[in-house]
Amino acid sequence: MAGYDSNPFDEEEVNPFADQARRGKASGHSNYGGGAFFTTNPGSVPPASNSRLSPLPPEPVDYARGATVDIPLDSSKEFKKKEKELHAKEAELKKREQELKRREDAAARAGIVVEEKNWPPFFPLIHHDIGNEIPIHLQTLQYVAFSTWLGLAVCLFWNIVAATVAWIKVEGIAIWLLAIIYFITGVPGGYVLWYRPLYRAMRTDSALKFGWFFLFYVIHIGFCIFAAVGAPLIFKGNSLTGILPAIVAFTQDAFVGVIYFIGFGLFCVESVISIWVIQQVYMYFRGSGKAAEMRREATRGAMRAAI
Repeated sequence: MAGYDSNPFDEEEVNPFADQARRGKASGHSNYGGGAFFTTNPGSVPPASNSRLSPLPPEPVDYARGATVDIPLDSSKEFKKKEKELHAKEAELKKREQELKRREDAAARAGIVVEEKNWPPFFPLIHHDIGNEIPIHLQTLQYVAFSTWLGLAVCLFWNIVAATVAWIKVEGIAIWLLAIIYFITGVPGGYVLWYRPLYRAMRTDSALKFGWFFLFYVIHIGFCIFAAVGAPLIFKGNSLTGILPAIVAFTQDAFVGVIYFIGFGLFCVESVISIWVIQQVYMYFRGSGKAAEMRREATRGAMRAAI
Protein backbone atom coordinates (compact mmCIF):
# COMPACT_ATOMS: atom_id res chain seq x y z
CA MET A 1 0.00 0.00 0.00
CA ALA A 2 3.13 2.10 0.29
CA GLY A 3 2.99 2.75 -3.37
CA TYR A 4 -0.64 3.67 -3.18
CA ASP A 5 -1.35 7.45 -3.33
CA SER A 6 -3.79 8.52 -0.54
CA ASN A 7 -5.01 11.40 -2.74
CA PRO A 8 -5.69 9.91 -6.04
CA PHE A 9 -7.12 13.20 -7.33
CA ASP A 10 -5.01 16.15 -8.07
CA GLU A 11 -5.28 18.90 -5.49
CA GLU A 12 -6.19 21.41 -8.06
CA GLU A 13 -8.92 19.17 -9.40
CA VAL A 14 -10.39 18.50 -5.94
CA ASN A 15 -10.17 22.11 -4.82
CA PRO A 16 -10.05 24.36 -7.82
CA PHE A 17 -10.07 27.43 -5.60
CA ALA A 18 -6.95 26.41 -3.69
CA ASP A 19 -4.65 28.15 -6.09
CA GLN A 20 -6.72 31.31 -5.86
CA ALA A 21 -6.70 31.10 -2.07
CA ARG A 22 -2.97 30.76 -2.06
CA ARG A 23 -2.62 33.74 -4.39
CA GLY A 24 -4.98 35.65 -2.16
CA LYS A 25 -2.94 34.93 0.92
CA ALA A 26 0.19 35.86 -0.93
CA SER A 27 -1.25 39.18 -2.01
CA GLY A 28 -2.69 39.93 1.42
CA HIS A 29 -6.41 39.81 0.57
CA SER A 30 -9.04 37.35 -0.42
CA ASN A 31 -10.60 37.06 -3.84
CA TYR A 32 -13.68 35.14 -2.76
CA GLY A 33 -17.01 36.70 -3.35
CA GLY A 34 -18.31 35.04 -0.24
CA GLY A 35 -21.96 35.39 -1.11
CA ALA A 36 -24.35 37.79 0.42
CA PHE A 37 -23.01 37.42 3.98
CA PHE A 38 -19.35 37.74 3.19
CA THR A 39 -17.79 41.08 4.00
CA THR A 40 -14.77 42.34 2.20
CA ASN A 41 -12.74 45.47 2.31
CA PRO A 42 -14.70 48.19 0.55
CA GLY A 43 -11.59 49.70 -0.85
CA SER A 44 -10.62 46.48 -2.54
CA VAL A 45 -13.65 46.31 -4.84
CA PRO A 46 -13.01 48.16 -8.04
CA PRO A 47 -15.93 50.20 -9.46
CA ALA A 48 -17.86 48.65 -12.29
CA SER A 49 -16.72 50.14 -15.54
CA ASN A 50 -19.61 48.87 -17.61
CA SER A 51 -22.47 50.15 -15.37
CA ARG A 52 -25.34 51.68 -17.30
CA LEU A 53 -26.64 53.78 -14.35
CA SER A 54 -25.52 57.40 -14.30
CA PRO A 55 -24.41 58.75 -10.94
CA LEU A 56 -26.89 60.97 -9.05
CA PRO A 57 -26.15 64.67 -9.07
CA PRO A 58 -24.87 66.03 -5.79
CA GLU A 59 -27.62 67.47 -3.60
CA PRO A 60 -27.00 71.07 -2.59
CA VAL A 61 -26.64 71.65 1.06
CA ASP A 62 -29.31 73.93 2.49
CA TYR A 63 -27.53 75.76 5.22
CA ALA A 64 -30.60 77.88 6.04
CA ARG A 65 -32.87 74.92 6.71
CA GLY A 66 -32.07 74.77 10.33
CA ALA A 67 -31.43 78.49 10.73
CA THR A 68 -33.39 80.48 13.32
CA VAL A 69 -35.29 83.74 12.57
CA ASP A 70 -34.58 86.57 14.89
CA ILE A 71 -37.85 88.38 15.78
CA PRO A 72 -37.16 91.68 17.46
CA LEU A 73 -38.89 92.04 20.76
CA ASP A 74 -39.52 95.74 20.12
CA SER A 75 -42.07 94.95 17.34
CA SER A 76 -44.69 93.81 19.84
CA LYS A 77 -44.16 96.94 21.90
CA GLU A 78 -44.47 99.10 18.79
CA PHE A 79 -47.67 97.29 17.80
CA LYS A 80 -49.18 97.87 21.24
CA LYS A 81 -48.18 101.52 21.07
CA LYS A 82 -49.89 102.00 17.69
CA GLU A 83 -52.95 100.16 18.94
CA LYS A 84 -53.20 102.52 21.89
CA GLU A 85 -52.86 105.51 19.56
CA LEU A 86 -55.68 104.19 17.34
CA HIS A 87 -57.93 103.67 20.35
CA ALA A 88 -57.17 107.19 21.53
CA LYS A 89 -58.02 108.66 18.10
CA GLU A 90 -61.22 106.63 17.94
CA ALA A 91 -62.26 107.88 21.36
CA GLU A 92 -61.50 111.46 20.31
CA LEU A 93 -63.61 111.10 17.14
CA LYS A 94 -66.52 109.69 19.13
CA LYS A 95 -66.25 112.57 21.55
CA ARG A 96 -66.32 115.11 18.72
CA GLU A 97 -69.25 113.36 17.08
CA GLN A 98 -71.22 113.44 20.33
CA GLU A 99 -70.40 117.11 20.80
CA LEU A 100 -71.51 117.93 17.25
CA LYS A 101 -74.75 116.00 17.73
CA ARG A 102 -75.38 117.82 21.00
CA ARG A 103 -74.94 121.19 19.27
CA GLU A 104 -77.22 120.18 16.39
CA ASP A 105 -79.91 119.06 18.85
CA ALA A 106 -79.59 122.32 20.77
CA ALA A 107 -79.85 124.32 17.54
CA ALA A 108 -82.91 122.31 16.46
CA ARG A 109 -84.61 122.93 19.82
CA ALA A 110 -83.88 126.65 19.46
CA GLY A 111 -85.40 126.68 15.97
CA ILE A 112 -82.07 127.09 14.18
CA VAL A 113 -81.78 124.80 11.18
CA VAL A 114 -78.33 124.22 9.68
CA GLU A 115 -78.81 123.91 5.94
CA GLU A 116 -76.09 122.93 3.51
CA LYS A 117 -76.08 124.64 0.15
CA ASN A 118 -76.62 122.07 -2.58
CA TRP A 119 -78.32 123.82 -5.53
CA PRO A 120 -77.41 124.30 -8.31
CA PRO A 121 -75.11 121.26 -8.24
CA PHE A 122 -72.33 122.89 -10.29
CA PHE A 123 -72.23 126.02 -8.09
CA PRO A 124 -74.30 125.64 -4.90
CA LEU A 125 -75.97 128.85 -3.79
CA ILE A 126 -79.05 127.70 -1.87
CA HIS A 127 -80.31 124.70 0.07
CA HIS A 128 -83.01 122.83 -1.82
CA ASP A 129 -84.11 119.23 -1.22
CA ILE A 130 -87.81 118.77 -1.94
CA GLY A 131 -87.61 114.98 -2.22
CA ASN A 132 -86.32 114.51 1.34
CA GLU A 133 -87.74 117.48 3.26
CA ILE A 134 -91.22 118.10 1.85
CA PRO A 135 -94.10 115.67 2.51
CA ILE A 136 -94.96 113.47 -0.44
CA HIS A 137 -98.47 114.86 -0.94
CA LEU A 138 -97.05 118.41 -1.19
CA GLN A 139 -94.01 117.76 -3.37
CA THR A 140 -95.79 118.36 -6.70
CA LEU A 141 -97.11 121.71 -5.53
CA GLN A 142 -93.67 122.66 -4.22
CA TYR A 143 -92.04 121.74 -7.53
CA VAL A 144 -94.53 123.91 -9.44
CA ALA A 145 -93.88 126.80 -7.04
CA PHE A 146 -90.17 126.32 -7.62
CA SER A 147 -90.78 126.44 -11.37
CA THR A 148 -92.49 129.83 -10.95
CA TRP A 149 -89.37 131.18 -9.24
CA LEU A 150 -87.22 129.83 -12.08
CA GLY A 151 -89.78 131.21 -14.55
CA LEU A 152 -89.43 134.65 -13.01
CA ALA A 153 -85.66 134.43 -13.51
CA VAL A 154 -86.19 133.46 -17.18
CA CYS A 155 -88.68 136.29 -17.77
CA LEU A 156 -86.39 138.93 -16.26
CA PHE A 157 -83.37 137.59 -18.14
CA TRP A 158 -85.25 137.74 -21.44
CA ASN A 159 -86.32 141.24 -20.46
CA ILE A 160 -82.63 142.17 -20.30
CA VAL A 161 -82.07 140.68 -23.76
CA ALA A 162 -85.01 142.64 -25.22
CA ALA A 163 -83.93 145.87 -23.54
CA THR A 164 -80.39 145.40 -24.85
CA VAL A 165 -81.62 144.97 -28.43
CA ALA A 166 -83.98 147.95 -28.06
CA TRP A 167 -81.14 150.03 -26.60
CA ILE A 168 -78.94 149.26 -29.60
CA LYS A 169 -81.59 149.83 -32.29
CA VAL A 170 -84.31 152.09 -30.89
CA GLU A 171 -83.90 153.69 -27.47
CA GLY A 172 -81.23 154.82 -25.01
CA ILE A 173 -79.41 153.13 -22.15
CA ALA A 174 -82.01 153.96 -19.49
CA ILE A 175 -84.27 150.98 -20.33
CA TRP A 176 -81.26 148.62 -20.20
CA LEU A 177 -80.28 149.85 -16.73
CA LEU A 178 -83.86 149.40 -15.52
CA ALA A 179 -83.93 145.84 -16.91
CA ILE A 180 -80.73 145.05 -14.98
CA ILE A 181 -82.26 146.41 -11.78
CA TYR A 182 -85.39 144.29 -12.27
CA PHE A 183 -83.26 141.16 -12.58
CA ILE A 184 -80.83 141.70 -9.69
CA THR A 185 -83.65 142.63 -7.32
CA GLY A 186 -86.43 140.36 -8.58
CA VAL A 187 -84.69 136.97 -8.60
CA PRO A 188 -83.04 137.08 -5.14
CA GLY A 189 -86.03 138.99 -3.76
CA GLY A 190 -88.46 136.35 -5.00
CA TYR A 191 -86.44 133.58 -3.37
CA VAL A 192 -86.10 135.33 -0.01
CA LEU A 193 -89.55 136.90 0.20
CA TRP A 194 -91.92 134.21 -1.02
CA TYR A 195 -90.31 130.98 -2.23
CA ARG A 196 -88.20 130.29 0.87
CA PRO A 197 -91.13 131.01 3.24
CA LEU A 198 -93.31 128.59 1.24
CA TYR A 199 -90.57 125.92 1.38
CA ARG A 200 -90.29 126.22 5.16
CA ALA A 201 -94.06 126.38 5.57
CA MET A 202 -94.46 123.13 3.65
CA ARG A 203 -91.70 121.50 5.68
CA THR A 204 -92.72 122.66 9.16
CA ASP A 205 -96.45 123.46 8.72
CA SER A 206 -95.86 126.92 10.12
CA ALA A 207 -98.90 129.19 9.85
CA LEU A 208 -96.67 132.26 10.10
CA LYS A 209 -94.59 131.16 7.13
CA PHE A 210 -97.74 130.57 5.10
CA GLY A 211 -98.93 134.09 5.88
CA TRP A 212 -95.54 135.52 4.82
CA PHE A 213 -95.75 133.60 1.56
CA PHE A 214 -99.28 134.83 0.72
CA LEU A 215 -98.31 138.44 1.34
CA PHE A 216 -95.34 138.55 -1.00
CA TYR A 217 -96.62 136.06 -3.56
CA VAL A 218 -99.56 138.36 -4.26
CA ILE A 219 -97.01 141.12 -4.94
CA HIS A 220 -95.15 138.74 -7.26
CA ILE A 221 -98.34 137.99 -9.22
CA GLY A 222 -99.14 141.70 -9.45
CA PHE A 223 -95.68 142.44 -10.84
CA CYS A 224 -95.98 139.69 -13.47
CA ILE A 225 -99.36 141.00 -14.64
CA PHE A 226 -98.03 144.56 -14.71
CA ALA A 227 -94.98 143.43 -16.72
CA ALA A 228 -97.20 141.52 -19.17
CA VAL A 229 -99.15 144.70 -19.82
CA GLY A 230 -96.10 146.97 -19.76
CA ALA A 231 -97.99 150.19 -19.10
CA PRO A 232 -95.56 153.13 -18.67
CA LEU A 233 -96.96 154.22 -15.32
CA ILE A 234 -93.81 154.33 -13.21
CA PHE A 235 -90.97 154.39 -15.76
CA LYS A 236 -91.25 155.65 -19.29
CA GLY A 237 -89.88 153.63 -22.17
CA ASN A 238 -89.81 149.96 -23.03
CA SER A 239 -88.04 148.65 -19.93
CA LEU A 240 -90.53 145.76 -19.63
CA THR A 241 -91.51 143.36 -22.42
CA GLY A 242 -95.28 143.85 -22.12
CA ILE A 243 -97.91 143.92 -24.81
CA LEU A 244 -97.94 147.73 -25.06
CA PRO A 245 -94.13 148.11 -25.42
CA ALA A 246 -94.18 145.20 -27.91
CA ILE A 247 -96.66 147.02 -30.13
CA VAL A 248 -94.64 150.25 -29.96
CA ALA A 249 -91.36 148.42 -30.64
CA PHE A 250 -92.89 146.54 -33.58
CA THR A 251 -93.83 149.79 -35.28
CA GLN A 252 -90.24 151.01 -34.90
CA ASP A 253 -88.36 147.78 -35.68
CA ALA A 254 -89.90 144.42 -36.53
CA PHE A 255 -87.06 142.38 -34.97
CA VAL A 256 -87.26 144.28 -31.70
CA GLY A 257 -91.05 143.89 -31.72
CA VAL A 258 -90.79 140.09 -32.09
CA ILE A 259 -88.40 139.87 -29.12
CA TYR A 260 -90.79 141.96 -27.00
CA PHE A 261 -93.74 139.77 -27.99
CA ILE A 262 -91.81 136.70 -26.79
CA GLY A 263 -91.22 138.45 -23.47
CA PHE A 264 -94.93 139.26 -23.26
CA GLY A 265 -95.78 135.58 -23.74
CA LEU A 266 -93.32 134.54 -21.00
CA PHE A 267 -94.83 136.95 -18.48
CA CYS A 268 -98.34 135.70 -19.36
CA VAL A 269 -97.38 132.08 -18.72
CA GLU A 270 -95.66 133.07 -15.45
CA SER A 271 -98.77 134.92 -14.28
CA VAL A 272 -101.15 132.01 -15.03
CA ILE A 273 -98.98 129.39 -13.27
CA SER A 274 -98.46 131.68 -10.27
CA ILE A 275 -102.21 132.19 -9.89
CA TRP A 276 -102.71 128.40 -9.92
CA VAL A 277 -100.00 127.95 -7.26
CA ILE A 278 -101.48 130.46 -4.85
CA GLN A 279 -104.92 128.88 -5.25
CA GLN A 280 -103.59 125.41 -4.45
CA VAL A 281 -101.56 126.62 -1.47
CA TYR A 282 -104.57 128.49 -0.11
CA MET A 283 -106.77 125.41 -0.45
CA TYR A 284 -104.25 123.33 1.46
CA PHE A 285 -103.85 126.12 4.01
CA ARG A 286 -107.56 126.22 4.74
CA GLY A 287 -108.08 122.47 4.56
CA SER A 288 -105.30 121.76 7.06
CA GLY A 289 -106.73 124.15 9.64
CA LYS A 290 -103.85 126.57 9.42
CA ALA A 291 -106.18 129.46 8.65
CA ALA A 292 -108.02 129.04 11.95
CA GLU A 293 -104.71 128.61 13.76
CA MET A 294 -103.40 131.80 12.17
CA ARG A 295 -106.51 133.70 13.23
CA ARG A 296 -106.13 132.44 16.80
CA GLU A 297 -102.50 133.49 16.83
CA ALA A 298 -103.45 136.93 15.55
CA THR A 299 -106.14 137.25 18.22
CA ARG A 300 -103.77 136.23 21.01
CA GLY A 301 -101.16 138.66 19.69
CA ALA A 302 -103.71 141.51 19.67
CA MET A 303 -104.79 140.66 23.21
CA ARG A 304 -101.20 140.61 24.47
CA ALA A 305 -100.57 143.96 22.78
CA ALA A 306 -103.72 145.43 24.38
CA ILE A 307 -102.78 144.15 27.85
